[in-house]
Amino acid sequence: MLDEPANGLTHGEVDELGDTIREIRDQFALTVLLVEHHMSMVMSISDQVVVMEFGRKIAEGTPEVVRNDPKVIEAYLGAPA
Repeated sequence: MLDEPANGLTHGEVDELGDTIREIRDQFALTVLLVEHHMSMVMSISDQVVVMEFGRKIAEGTPEVVRNDPKVIEAYLGAPA
C-alpha cells in the first residue's frame, strides 16, 4: 500500500518510481494499492483504477475506460464549455 509516494518528486523521479513499482509488482507477483494524484504515473502502471471525488467513487475500470469517463473528465478537467 502506497499513499502518494510521488508527492514532491521531480518528473524524472516520478518516472523512476513508476518503473520501480512495476518491477517490484511483477517480480514478486504483488497487488499494489496506490493512492496518488499524479495521474500519468497512475495510468501508466495500473491495471485497474478507482476514481474518487469528495469521498465517493465516480469511476472504476481500466485506465483507458477511466480516462474517457465523462464524470472523471468533468471532476478533474472541468465541465466542457
